[in-house]
This record gives sequence, structure tokens and C-alpha cells, in this order.
Amino acid sequence: METRPLGRTGLNVSVICLGTMTFGEQNSEAEAHEQLDYAVDQGINFIDTAEMYPVPPRAETQGRTEAHVGSWLAKRGRRDDLIIATKVAGPGQMDWIRGGPRLDSAQIGAAIDTSLQRLRTDYIDLYQVHWPERSTNYFGKLGYSASKHVGVPIDETLTALDKAVTAGKIRHIGVSNETPWGVAEYLRLADTQDLPRIHSIQNPYSLLNRTFEVGLAEFSHREQVGLLAYSPLAFGTLSGKYLNNAQPARARLTLYERFQRYSGDLAERTVSRYVHLAREHGIDPAQMALAWVNSRPFLTSNIIGATTMDQLKTNIASAAIKLPRQVRQQIEEIHASQPNPCP
Repeated sequence: METRPLGRTGLNVSVICLGTMTFGEQNSEAEAHEQLDYAVDQGINFIDTAEMYPVPPRAETQGRTEAHVGSWLAKRGRRDDLIIATKVAGPGQMDWIRGGPRLDSAQIGAAIDTSLQRLRTDYIDLYQVHWPERSTNYFGKLGYSASKHVGVPIDETLTALDKAVTAGKIRHIGVSNETPWGVAEYLRLADTQDLPRIHSIQNPYSLLNRTFEVGLAEFSHREQVGLLAYSPLAFGTLSGKYLNNAQPARARLTLYERFQRYSGDLAERTVSRYVHLAREHGIDPAQMALAWVNSRPFLTSNIIGATTMDQLKTNIASAAIKLPRQVRQQIEEIHASQPNPCP
């Protein structure tokens, strides 16, 4: 399994990262442990979770994902072989998380301590801000609407994270669902106030969503704030399993109405073209989509998720696939004809 530098941390992470947001909802604890065992056996050393997980978020299940990862870590041992990443939730309608999550000093401190308890570990390798405190465009929102709402300033959030780094509770920090302005501000504050530097950004990136390339890819390249790509299969749509109104059992879009970001008519037509291209060249559509993400020069790690072992094996195997030049050219032709299929 190829590894790549995690920003300027000195750590190297596998190009495939195991995402865990199905653990505790679509996957049982036993299934979670089976996935983790297999992933590590295949050379994956990078595991991503969040205090909010599993998804969809519910009071009854919140924190269960970290707990499943923690019980596996306790059983497996060799903690130092792995890079464990988790996240603190930003503001939202989740009153069951500390009465409503915020990114202030007190809440970040409480969130870190609780995650450490659930994960059964003394430290977190990469601690990420799950989404911004301020009003801005993320979670599929492309257009920016001017707003004066800032909420907790980034410097307070970063100062709280600095305290946790100094205390040895977290080693490094990153952001998620951020914008170019947000990344620039985190970097500016780190330089001018001697605060920790962000080393990664976890944002959506796939054949259906290449908005990262517009203003963030250059930050990843020039500042070593590497992309941790989530939703690389666009909620599974790029596997082709939802085409022609199919509703596969146990699949996310079959079970949950909230995941519609990549389900419009234009998106489905674009998916159909990518799936046809893959099959024309004898490549599994999901593996083509993942291998393309793996090939991006600004990518640090590609976060995959699965509900079945067959899916997991297929996704991990994408790390060994190098797409032919003709396939890459045809991917660019499809993209040029429809660069924004999920408006």
C-alpha cells in the first residue's frame, strides 16, 4: 500500500483511509471490527472517524462509531502503528452533543476528552474541525451568500487546539469542509500567533464534484495542506448501482432520504457516462472512480467507506490500479462537457 506525507507532520499515511461513519448504524460492532482487521491487513494505517458519527446523526447512536473503533483498538493493541483521525462537530441542530456543539475553548476541550475515552487511547493523531463555525458555503452548497455571522472566531478555536497539543492529547490538526478563505486564515494565524499549523483538509472530491480544484488544490500543493478526499464515490453513485432507479438493499440512498446531493437527473446522466467508460475498458466503475482520485497530485489520502466486505475489498484494491492515459483523457472530456453535474 502506497503511503504519502501527512502535511508537514513527518507522518506517512496510506493512500487509502478507512472511513467509519457506517459503524454503529449500517454496520454492527462485529462488522466494524471485521472491516478494520481486513483494512489493516491490506496495509491501511489511517482510520478516520468523528464524534458525530454514525450518520445519519441521532441522539441514540452518537459516539457509537468512535466506541466501535475504540473497542477494536483495545483488542488489537499496537496503537502506535496506526494514524487515528477524528473530528469535533461544528454548530448545528444536534442538541444531544453538549447542548448544541460549538467551536469554543470549553467545548473543544470536552469533545477531545470524550473522544479519547470512546477511542480508548491516550492521544489522537489528527484532530479535525468537522465544519466551520461561521456561515459559509459547505456540505454541497456552491454559491456564497454574504453573511456577517462569524460565531466563535477561528483564533479561539485554534488556541483551544493548541492547548490540547501542548497537553499531548492531540498530535496534529486539520480542517474539514473548509473554504479557501478559511484555510488561508488558519495558516495566517498559525504564522502570526505561533499556533499549530493545519496539515490536512477533508473535503468532498470525486468525478462528480471537482470544486476542490478551483481554490483549494493550490493550497494543498504549495502549503502541504493535503486533501483527505471524502465521498470519492459520490455516496456510492459512481459505482453505478443506483442507475435506472435501482434501490439496492442496505444501500445509503435506499435507506436515507437525506443523501440526495448526487441524485439529480443531470448527475445520473453523468454517472452513466463514467460507468459506461469504465466498462468499455474492462474496469470496475467504482475502482475507476477511486483510482482517478488516488492519482491526483494534491491528494494525501482517499477516504473510502463500505457496508459489505465485498465493497471494502473492491475499494481497497483500487490502490493498485493505474488508469491508462486514454481513460484519463476520456474522463477529462466528460468533465469538460459537464463540469458541475450537481448544482
